[in-house]
Amino acid sequence: MALWPSWINALHTQKHPLKLHSPLMQLAKSEAEASRMQELAEHRAPLGLERSPPNSIKVQGLCLPKNKFGGLISHHDGRVDPLALQECLRAALLKRSVKAIQESVLRVERRASTSPKRWRLHLASGTHLDQHTIVISAALGSEALLQPLGHCRPLEPILGQVLELEVESESNNWAGWPAVLVSHGFNLIPRDRNHLWIGATLEPGEQPDSASLKKMHTLEGDAPNWLKSASVSNHWHGLRGKPIDRPAPLLETLEPGLILATGHYRNGVLLAPATAEWVGEQLKTSS
Repeated sequence: MALWPSWINALHTQKHPLKLHSPLMQLAKSEAEASRMQELAEHRAPLGLERSPPNSIKVQGLCLPKNKFGGLISHHDGRVDPLALQECLRAALLKRSVKAIQESVLRVERRASTSPKRWRLHLASGTHLDQHTIVISAALGSEALLQPLGHCRPLEPILGQVLELEVESESNNWAGWPAVLVSHGFNLIPRDRNHLWIGATLEPGEQPDSASLKKMHTLEGDAPNWLKSASVSNHWHGLRGKPIDRPAPLLETLEPGLILATGHYRNGVLLAPATAEWVGEQLKTSS
């Protein structure tokens, strides 16, 4: 999180605005979890953590989900709009004359060690690129690129469903709500007037499950009535690459000129600045 303010300052423009919305609040599901939150808040108060007693957050219009155990507030954490972030990144790359190639890489070939460009990327068009150093950051597609090179880094797909809900309220403007509210492991993110995102489910495999979606929408039965009755205005799902038998993410220099930065699982946006900084250091070493 220490890197995010500098990233936002560097990427933000009038044409492509970017902002960190805070704070983040996580509700405790049990007395034991609330106790752990209390300890965490006491030890990390200088980092902006604060214990929130039950029902202490006052909001206008819509009540929070049931929170008889209270929660934890992180004043320095929050969210960045992922769509705005992508636009800012594209604009920054264009400004720096970074060449973008809109083709899939089918295979990576290791060339002779004496070659100044040791890696050959075979593209879907039938052409190829020769490079001194490559960074593989292809999520679930990374495994297939690495295996022919003798590197085994298995990943499993974890599907996540997200809902955009429209709330039946004439006056709600999310006053008093945190930028991100975490309840039962799901993120509730206020959007524009009367809309919010809720997500995401954790479903092994590649097929969405309706029971998991309902469990999320109702917060396992603890959702307030306004949330249960909210209509679905949009619904989508995607796959996250989770490393098997290894912690996420996978950040490794596998051999000279072959850098792996993938398998971020659920924290790709959060860890983007830290991952970029790490990759930058590896590129300096390999140059």
